Amino acid sequence: MAKPHVSPPARAFVPDLCEARAVLVVVVVAQLMAIVLTLSGTYYDRFSFERLALTSFFMQWVGLTSAAALCALRGWLNRLPPAWAATGVVVLVVTNTLVFSLIARMVMRWALPEMVGGVSTTLKDVWINVTIAAILAGGVMRYFYVQDQLRIKEQAELEARIQALQSRIRPHFLFNSMNIISSLIAVDPVAAEQTVEDLARLFRASLRETGLQVTLKEELDLCRRYARIEQQRMGERLKLDWQVQIDPERALIPLLTLQPLLENAIYHGIQPRPDGGTVTVRVDQDGDMLRISMTNPLPAEPAGASHGNRMALENIRHRLAALYGDRARVEAAANNNEYRVSLRYPSA
Repeated sequence: MAKPHVSPPARAFVPDLCEARAVLVVVVVAQLMAIVLTLSGTYYDRFSFERLALTSFFMQWVGLTSAAALCALRGWLNRLPPAWAATGVVVLVVTNTLVFSLIARMVMRWALPEMVGGVSTTLKDVWINVTIAAILAGGVMRYFYVQDQLRIKEQAELEARIQALQSRIRPHFLFNSMNIISSLIAVDPVAAEQTVEDLARLFRASLRETGLQVTLKEELDLCRRYARIEQQRMGERLKLDWQVQIDPERALIPLLTLQPLLENAIYHGIQPRPDGGTVTVRVDQDGDMLRISMTNPLPAEPAGASHGNRMALENIRHRLAALYGDRARVEAAANNNEYRVSLRYPSA
């Protein structure tokens, strides 16, 4: 039966203007534009609060109706290439501005004829409105295009770092595992077969998509397989304490998040100690946050964090941040002769 997983979200080039925060930004920007236009005398020769009120009403109306239209069309626009999506947004805003400029002039000619000039003045004002809308919309979409390209670059760099991390795991672990299998074939064929199966599962996982999310149960199963192989090499020196206090099938985690941490705990914490030690893996829930910690004893003469250890932590930190934003936390610290790595991120 196939394991459930969640793929990374699709790219969303056009911003979500359905959110309350985005609507607030539109209102503030529209009001600032109204103040600037009134003070600059674009429409009138002198400032008055009546003219500011009319300009504000017009700018807010155009801004909010454009935002509502983009909110409704966002899904369709995000299926287009970025250049076409940006063009569509500019055309929509310009068209909306043109329509409401003409309607506003018609209403003002009927209600406030003394504030409306002739046809040439009307056309000039409408042209100014449309030009300002095109420049503003084009500038905003240029900004979002640059942000989109930066996100693509950051995602590519993140995936490259993750692939580098997975590549780093393979060589020394593969050689050790092959030596273990070779030594077990003659004395314990069943254990040798189990080790081959565990090794195959680990490498099959390392070849899967880097952005994949799996159930915590599947990730813990990979960790147990890895630990089982290392126990064949280290014997009683390596002990594992699994403290899983939630249902692991109901929580998700990026693939190969815990296994590199377990590898570091064994390699840097257990292997240098003649008497070995215990690696403790604890999983629990704190409200809507999932907490995972991995603790290992420090060697008698700690050599400090290795480059590989820092690389694993940075990759995990970036992966969780990409999925869960600022709510995700990755912390590592040595205390009371123990080294602990703690992960914290939303469970749903």
